[in-house]
Amino acid sequence: MVPPPRFQGARFSTYIPDPQQPSQSDAVRVLSAFAEGLTPRGAAPATKKRWFGRSSQPAAAAGPGGIYLDGGYGVGKTHLLASLWHAAPGPKAFGTFVELTNLVGALGFQQAVQALSGHTLLCIDEFELDDPGDTVLVSTLLTRLAEAGVKLAATSNTLPGKLGEGRFAASDFMREIQGLAARFRSVRIDGQDYRHRGLPEAPPPYADAEVEKLAFDFGPGATLDSFDALLDHLSEVHPSRYGALLDGVDAVFLHGVTPVPDQSTALRLVVLADRMYDRELPVVASGTAFDSIFSEEMLNGGYKKKYLRAVSRLVALARDSAMVADRAAEHTASR
Repeated sequence: MVPPPRFQGARFSTYIPDPQQPSQSDAVRVLSAFAEGLTPRGAAPATKKRWFGRSSQPAAAAGPGGIYLDGGYGVGKTHLLASLWHAAPGPKAFGTFVELTNLVGALGFQQAVQALSGHTLLCIDEFELDDPGDTVLVSTLLTRLAEAGVKLAATSNTLPGKLGEGRFAASDFMREIQGLAARFRSVRIDGQDYRHRGLPEAPPPYADAEVEKLAFDFGPGATLDSFDALLDHLSEVHPSRYGALLDGVDAVFLHGVTPVPDQSTALRLVVLADRMYDRELPVVASGTAFDSIFSEEMLNGGYKKKYLRAVSRLVALARDSAMVADRAAEHTASR
């Protein structure tokens, strides 16, 4: 349970705040201070000074027991969460909400509590507020961990029907975690999606023949699939295994991208997009541009924020296709 490959090098010093959004610089300061206040588990706690007597009691831990990063997609919440993890003393764990629920499913609730109770910090990315059952499960887990002295940090999506502009979810998060809310300090991060700052919209799709040629020229590590076949396969694999599908993959080639037909398919594609983005896999595709694959109904519905995040990430990966062409040329020249 560590940050994904894209964020292995994330540090507070590598986060680039938007000068027009002071809340971003403020977030770095708050999180840096939070990290500095963390004490490695097992270290001797600070003690209170006493005017009289020789005994002393351990001082209460300074600062909040948890940090919640509240902001829209693309403002760098995951970068900052990973930076906090890197800055914190161990033992520590980092995972998405889905990965945390998978851990509980694999180990059982009591064993998961035991496995994590000795940690200094647990970071949870993309807390799933739209899944009531899992929200209660994880909230109960976090309550037990907080009682054991584990510090917590989280980001979340937004509850369906509570989206507004699809940007901020602090009140939803605090309400859903109920008894835990008092332990969290909410840190709001304003701003535009950094992946789109000053950049053009989705690049134009490639021709089918060009996609296939680039995939062949790229060599080992390339996957080549029709978009429809990929979506069909995703329906047969549990989303928790999507990351494993990408093991050994260096670039993704798709032909015949079309608008996604239904919400179940769309939500599976969102998970795959997250896992591809985590692994920094460039995507070369023909057909429909990625900023047009979700319908207006989807983009205005309860999962708007998820779909916008997926579009943002897929467009960013599509922009990386220039690197694919360079590697394909190098591989061709070396044959």
